Amino acid sequence: MTEHILFLTGKLAEKAVHRVLESIQPTPFSYEVLNIGLNVAGLMTTDLIRRRVSDTGKATRIIVPGRCRGELHALTQHYGIPFERGPEEVKDLPEFFGKKKKRRDLTKHDVNIFAEIVDATQLDIPAILKRAKRYQSDGADVIDLGCLPDTPFPHLEDAVGALKAAGFKVSVDSVDPQELLRGGKAGADFLLSLKEDTLWIADEVQSIPILIPNQTGDLNSLYRAIDIMSGKNTLFFADAILDPIHFGFTQSIVRYHALRERYPHVEIMMGVGNLTELTDADTSGINAILMGIISELSIRSILTTEVSPHARRAVREADVARRMMFAAREDTSLPKDYSNALLTTHDRKPFPDTEAEIRDIAAAIKDPSFRIQVSETGIHVYNRDGFHTASDPFELFPELKLEQDSSHAFYVGVELARAQIAWQLGKRYSQDQELDWGVATQRKQEDQSAYHAMGTTLQAKKKQENNK
Repeated sequence: MTEHILFLTGKLAEKAVHRVLESIQPTPFSYEVLNIGLNVAGLMTTDLIRRRVSDTGKATRIIVPGRCRGELHALTQHYGIPFERGPEEVKDLPEFFGKKKKRRDLTKHDVNIFAEIVDATQLDIPAILKRAKRYQSDGADVIDLGCLPDTPFPHLEDAVGALKAAGFKVSVDSVDPQELLRGGKAGADFLLSLKEDTLWIADEVQSIPILIPNQTGDLNSLYRAIDIMSGKNTLFFADAILDPIHFGFTQSIVRYHALRERYPHVEIMMGVGNLTELTDADTSGINAILMGIISELSIRSILTTEVSPHARRAVREADVARRMMFAAREDTSLPKDYSNALLTTHDRKPFPDTEAEIRDIAAAIKDPSFRIQVSETGIHVYNRDGFHTASDPFELFPELKLEQDSSHAFYVGVELARAQIAWQLGKRYSQDQELDWGVATQRKQEDQSAYHAMGTTLQAKKKQENNK
């Protein structure tokens, strides 16, 4: 049976909803569009929908606007029909229906993230545990204790023990064989890193060793170490070492390829910090590219760090990237339309409406509330009294005549600043919402700030007539 969907909308968006739905060809469902009498569709509430929607016709599903904050579960129970929140922008409806399943399935991955606490020697046990918990919450599977050359680590055993007692998997990372031995005897799960002449450590402890070449680029020494460990029938990882750009980066990628070609079934690790830490570029893109290479080469573990301030989200980025690449590989698909989390400074479709379309909406406005939208041509502010366009908020502000309303002036000023940033970068802007920076920010969902509450209240007061 063909699904029949009822789309609830308001006066200003009704034509756009019809136009967009007509553009979806072939439409995999039949539909109706119901204007429930509000100017602004996003102001719908659970009670208002109950009051104004008495007949749902032959609908098998009801879609409400993305900005509707009603309790959909309550509506589903009331009408006996599934209610679902659609996209925030009408023009995203084709994507909402065409690619929704793919974007949702990011639950699986096959890459382990080792997150290194580089300054572990200088931290006490509570600080190490605190950092470990943050890394774990960001997606880390193993906490790596970084040892510094010529720097004592007297509490190494205590650190390993505390992490293990707290339920973490632990690796110890050192160039000192004695520190590796101490870490292994303390119960570390992994040791980074053993070379051909330090393989004896693996005979002394239960830890899984990560093997590296004697010298950077010396694949033959890594091959010999792999062959020795393979003969012992014990688990190990191999790392060909990723070099920084202009210091052998391209050749090091070739080495990983050669390693996989020679040993199709060996577990491989890649340390990505030499690229994320030592390149002045947004790490979200770097992690995406590296995780693509890792996915193609069936590399199952990475070591990442968050030393440089610009790399402070490296663990979270790697977590998103590994899930996105896994899903794309399973679908035999390009890594597109799975997640926007790595699009931190730009959006694929930043400007859903043209200036002409925004002007059409503005022509129907009958109240004094300011609406702010962004198109390719600039920032647009409008109400019943006029339509203003500029790329600089300082050009717009004098036109709005807000001198006698300081709280509203503050609200409009912040919104215009956000709109300017969105226009300059090519980000999606939605009034009364913070800009979406993807995985780049550490923002709690429930913390929308006092400003947001104040701004919403001010706007609601000025739009009150629309709810009557």
